[in-house]
Amino acid sequence: MNYNKLIDHTLLKPDAKEEDIIKLCKEAKEYHFCSVCVNPGFVKLCVQELKGSDVKVCTVIGFPLGATTSESKAFEAEDAIKNGASEVDMVINVSRLKDGDDEYVYNDIKAVREASKGALLKVIIETCLLNDDEKVRACLLSKKAKADFVKTSTGFSTGGATAYDVALMRKTVGPEMGVKASGGVRSREDMLKMVEAGANRIGTSSGTKICEKA
Repeated sequence: MNYNKLIDHTLLKPDAKEEDIIKLCKEAKEYHFCSVCVNPGFVKLCVQELKGSDVKVCTVIGFPLGATTSESKAFEAEDAIKNGASEVDMVINVSRLKDGDDEYVYNDIKAVREASKGALLKVIIETCLLNDDEKVRACLLSKKAKADFVKTSTGFSTGGATAYDVALMRKTVGPEMGVKASGGVRSREDMLKMVEAGANRIGTSSGTKICEKA
C-alpha cells in the first residue's frame, strides 16, 4: 500500500506564515501526499503552489469549534471551493449533538454538503468530547447527509484520534464511507494502528517524519 497517498499534510496553526504554507506544499509534492490541509485563507496560495501536481487542496469549515451557524458554514464551504479547494473538512455542532438535536446536526451537515458542489466532504465529529452513543449518532447523521468521510478530531480539543474510535466509526458507517484519523498521529506506528482499525485517510502535521522513516 502507498501510505503516502493516505496522508493529508496538515498545517492549521493560527500563527502559520506564508513561507510555512509554501514549505508545506513543497513537502506534499515531494512525498506525493493526498492533500494539504490548511485554513481557508491559504487555499488560493496552495492552489497556486500545487498547480500541475497530484496533490489536492483541503480546507476546514466551522473550525475548530463547529459552533457557527449552518448558513456560515455553507458560505465558507462555497467560498473555499470557489477559491480552488477540492476537499472540505467541516466540524459538527457538538453542543447540538449532545443536546439530542439530531435534526439540527443533520441539516447542518446537509447545508455544507449542498454548498460543496461535488467536492469531497469530511465531517469532524470531535470524538474526545463524545460518548460512544454520540459518536455513533454523529456518524449515522453524516452518512444520512451523504458526506464522504467521517473524521475523528480537529486536533485542537482535549484529545485526538484513537484506534478504538476509528474502529467504532468504521463499524458504524460500513465499508462504503471513508474514515479519517486526525489528531495526535505522529509516527508510522500511530498511522499503521489507525489504518488497521479502519482509517483510509490520515490527517497529520508529521507526514514527512512518518514517511522518512518508512
